[in-house]
Amino acid sequence: FLFSIVGTLLSVLIRLELSSSGLRVVALENQNFYNLAFTLHGAIMIFFVVMPGLYGGYGNYFLPIYLGASEVAFPRVNCISLLLVPIAWVLVSTSLISEFGSGIGWTLYPPLSTSLMSLSPTSVDLIVFGLALSGISSFLSSVNFLTTIAVLGVTNGAKPWCLFTWAIVFTAIMLIGTLPILTGGLLMLVLDLHLNTQFYDAAFNGDPVLYQHLFWFFGHPEVYIIILPAFGVISQTLSTSAGKLVFGGPSMILAMGCITVLGSLVWAHHMMTVGLETDTRAYFSAITMMIAIPTGTKIFNWLSTFMGNPFSTISLDTWYALSFIFLFTLGGTTGVVLGNTAVDVALHDTYYVIAHFHFVLSLGAVIGLICGYFYYQDSMFGYTANAFTRNTSDSPYLRVWSVVFLFSILLTFIPMHLL
Repeated sequence: FLFSIVGTLLSVLIRLELSSSGLRVVALENQNFYNLAFTLHGAIMIFFVVMPGLYGGYGNYFLPIYLGASEVAFPRVNCISLLLVPIAWVLVSTSLISEFGSGIGWTLYPPLSTSLMSLSPTSVDLIVFGLALSGISSFLSSVNFLTTIAVLGVTNGAKPWCLFTWAIVFTAIMLIGTLPILTGGLLMLVLDLHLNTQFYDAAFNGDPVLYQHLFWFFGHPEVYIIILPAFGVISQTLSTSAGKLVFGGPSMILAMGCITVLGSLVWAHHMMTVGLETDTRAYFSAITMMIAIPTGTKIFNWLSTFMGNPFSTISLDTWYALSFIFLFTLGGTTGVVLGNTAVDVALHDTYYVIAHFHFVLSLGAVIGLICGYFYYQDSMFGYTANAFTRNTSDSPYLRVWSVVFLFSILLTFIPMHLL
């Protein structure tokens, strides 16, 4: 919760600064703070809000429950992975108060991130080591979850069609496959910065595009690492709301498997402007558009599950599940547009891309997080007569807030498609 407040305040600062020409929210003599704000906004919201919440939080809490186990396979490893997160967040946030700061974007692209002329190497170090610790935490959680499912799930007779469990499985597989690549890329970045290696220095036969390949080989699966647990939460919510199993359960599992495989093969669609060959562009464009098939299957199955559910009985968690489907469909449509190579070259690094990934990834995951809170609140906090959590789902204020929240999202990001 604390992490999300910091990340949200940074985004408010960004929007205030951009709201009017000549508005000086950030002082002229400290303009690099704006760059640092959107660097930390991206890093904090992805690595310290959504991942610890959706994957680490709900995964740790409810995976053993769905499996019928008393605890995860390695409770002490689980404790270590939890304790690493606030330490990593402190490291990343400390870059705010280091000299000069490091406004290098959340992707940490060289040669800007390896420049000693304008930035603080201390600040870059803090961000890199913070992200590395966060990655170690996620890696430990992934090994723990897979071991828990493989060992305790079999012995306790777990339900094979629990979509939340399958979402955690595919997420853990992607994390284990891609986190070492990111760690290696960041290690080479630190070596370039401090030990005078030239992995990414074009002046000495290095290649800054190599870093982009290494980063996005993790970065694009990271999109699905964030959204797959939200898929699981939405599936459980709609299943409970409709009083029946999710329509096409096996196809939902197959769709998540396809997303896992295809999502790991399309990293270079973030790099269409770096000079890729025509055949390479065609391949990444085609595979990118193919991801629309399993995601479309999931949306169809969710809506089919919801059909027949009386409209008057929509609870707050169901409202958020439907909001998720709406925003994900809208963002997925713009994603198919961006999958076209020629269009992507024209729209690269524009607000169209920002609007797209906020609809699909950022706000989709945040709404999944909120939906999970309302859906799981009785399981997490108990169902007592005077508990605060019992009344939240029935609160008219929260219902009004949820509608305002949805329309605020639409008013913020739909105009970005036109900028």
